[in-house]
Amino acid sequence: MDATINPPPGLGAPRAGSRTARLAAAAGRLLLGLTFTVTGLNGFLNFLPQPRTPMPAGALALAGAFMQSGYLFQLVAATQLVAGLLLLSNRFVPLALALIAPVIVNILAFHVFLAPSGRGVAAVLVLVEAFLAWSYREAFRPMLAARVAPGPR
Repeated sequence: MDATINPPPGLGAPRAGSRTARLAAAAGRLLLGLTFTVTGLNGFLNFLPQPRTPMPAGALALAGAFMQSGYLFQLVAATQLVAGLLLLSNRFVPLALALIAPVIVNILAFHVFLAPSGRGVAAVLVLVEAFLAWSYREAFRPMLAARVAPGPR
């Protein structure tokens, strides 16, 4: 088979290693997948209970702006849902990790600057995302090349 059409075996899969490392990657993938599938669905169906503690004014203003935009809240929810389903199905995992990374960065920034009570959950999401990105690092290697020529090699 032509190597330009079919990627080398294992490209995109976690690197070969111990059974524990493979299980940890699968557990992290399922944790992120479940988290973002549920929160993405909640963006459309609104089935999770609202927090009992009042949100700070800045956090309420940002959430209100997302809703008032007419598209941004739905776009973020759809991104979460798609990435979550990809992670749960173990399909296109590197793509799902790349799609969900900006959402996780914004979750962390939101909780660091606007609503500090959720910093722990945000930190866990960042750590799991970083661990999975490291586990799938071979799939990201071509994206991180300083110079790349377009077209087939």
